[in-house]
Amino acid sequence: MKTLGNIIWLLFGGLLTAAEYLVASFVLMITIIGIPFGLQTLKLCILALWPFGRTVTDSGNGGGCLSLVMNVIWICVGGFWICLTHLGFGLLLCLTIIGIPFGRQHFKMAALALTPFGKNIA
Repeated sequence: MKTLGNIIWLLFGGLLTAAEYLVASFVLMITIIGIPFGLQTLKLCILALWPFGRTVTDSGNGGGCLSLVMNVIWICVGGFWICLTHLGFGLLLCLTIIGIPFGRQHFKMAALALTPFGKNIA
């Protein structure tokens, strides 16, 4: 069932979303300062390609103060708007019974989009 959900996700927007995250990642990696942020958008790209059956977990060490500072910078620069976009799509998809599983995947992506530093995708 997860494979079928992932294929439907991929065809109806997952591929486009992943491509957008991939392009954003390459643009962010142009500068040395943007490399950590580019790596986080790669995380979002991976989750956008195949979200069903994956879980987002906190990393064991938590990243300490650096992770906290990077998450605050991420939220201020654009993570908040990415999170709101995924929340909006999640709410929109949850209006129908068929869209609820896809809406839940957007909620998972919204949580990762808000604070990606210190998180792993399993």
